[in-house]
Amino acid sequence: MTSTTTLTAGLPVAHREGLLRHAREVSFAAGVRLFEEGRRADRFWIVRTGTVALDLQVPGHRAAVIESLGHGELIGWSWHYPPCVWHLGAETTSPVRAWEFDAEAVRALCAEDPEFGRVIAVWVGRVVAQRLHATRVRLLDLYAPYGSGSR
Repeated sequence: MTSTTTLTAGLPVAHREGLLRHAREVSFAAGVRLFEEGRRADRFWIVRTGTVALDLQVPGHRAAVIESLGHGELIGWSWHYPPCVWHLGAETTSPVRAWEFDAEAVRALCAEDPEFGRVIAVWVGRVVAQRLHATRVRLLDLYAPYGSGSR
């Protein structure tokens, strides 16, 4: 699947480089929970290698995996919108190397440079729209009588 939410697709080179100046490299083993739905969203990641599964708590059922994300994709958008709490959960499904960002620092950069802030807002907005669509399709596949019809 080609995603419109990858870093390279979402940010002009100058803004991407500006954002990456504030990144720190991190690594996670397979099976690590990056965040839980409903908790404070104070950071985000861009995957360099490996895979992360996004999941959603469904009452009376086990968590539904909504989407698997890999190289170049943004993990987490909830940090950008108040009240800054996670709307999904995330767990690594393989060893992951990523760039990690402090959400407060990036929001401050957005406030200092309106053009940078606009570019980040559009990028994150695209991610939100894509994740909402993926969530809808996945929940229909799991729980609707005839699925999403997208097969």
